[in-house]
Amino acid sequence: MTVVAAGLGTVPYTLTRIGLLMEPEAGNPLEVEGVLNPASGTGPDGEVYILPRMVAAGNISRIGLARVIVEDGVPVGVERQGVVLEPDRSWERGVGNAGVEDPRITWMPDLGLHVMTYVAYGPLGPRTALAVSADLRDWRRLGPVLFTYDDDLDIDLNLFHNKDAVFFAEPVTAPDGARCFAVLHRPMWDLSETKADQGIILPAGIDDHRNSIWISYVPVEAVEKDLASLTLWSRHRFLAGPMFPFEVTKIGGGPAPMRVPEGWLLLHHGVTGHIERAFAHQQNVHYAAGAMLLDAEDPSIVIARSPEPLLEAETDDERGGIVPNVVFPTAVEQIDGVRYVFYGMADSKIGVARLDHT
Repeated sequence: MTVVAAGLGTVPYTLTRIGLLMEPEAGNPLEVEGVLNPASGTGPDGEVYILPRMVAAGNISRIGLARVIVEDGVPVGVERQGVVLEPDRSWERGVGNAGVEDPRITWMPDLGLHVMTYVAYGPLGPRTALAVSADLRDWRRLGPVLFTYDDDLDIDLNLFHNKDAVFFAEPVTAPDGARCFAVLHRPMWDLSETKADQGIILPAGIDDHRNSIWISYVPVEAVEKDLASLTLWSRHRFLAGPMFPFEVTKIGGGPAPMRVPEGWLLLHHGVTGHIERAFAHQQNVHYAAGAMLLDAEDPSIVIARSPEPLLEAETDDERGGIVPNVVFPTAVEQIDGVRYVFYGMADSKIGVARLDHT
């Protein structure tokens, strides 16, 4: 249905569930704890691929590659083609933990590269990192993300865990007028997750501790001189926080924002329920997919939001798994003129839904 947020405009898009796309392969030790939350891209061969998070025993995650099998224009399954990223750097593993998790990929034409953000589960917990590839198979790490200091925020964003990061495909104009690559991310303000008893610390001007979506920028000129500049994010500002009942606990970004006639379409996830420790397998939450529209010229401006979910956990695959009751959109691709969204099902499997303009 078409939905209208109070004081905002219309979000004229819907999601229609197609079904299961990928589930753990029997006997595959790399997938014994699930396949979930994929990135995606179109390869040089014109084929659509997903890059799923593959979880081995002990919650050790790798990023795989699988060609999407299409029948009559609809994604129906996958053909596995191996592993493309493993936690083999010192900062991607710690004592008793390791992982490269939850990739998001943006094809950036100006760079001629797929840019992957992913979560490195290292010695101090999760940290956002970047890698780039021309073909989705061979990835070059650019390293962990660093946030420049902004005294007006009275905070060092490098102290906080941060997830759900994803780049926009095209340069935009930052609020200060600079031509930049924009990136979304989700800081987590509870420092007790890193050091005991530190508690919640908020940036100046922010009075809501719930996890929300922020936007930062990387000057195009800097990236043209040195691709590694993609890891240095600046001009940080709050974009959107929980607003409606289906996202009352927290929100976070989804696939790379899509350029649409109305501006930028951002699919996001909204969460309700009670969260235990942030990085435990949650059992008392519900994740659903929502949407918002961002201004075409200045994506730091939200022009529309959906007050109800576009897709929520209803099937057995979405309601039962490692983390039950989860619909978590992370990737979108166009196949025969139709956009399809790939999403995590209960942190265990991968589903697909059709995205339509109403």
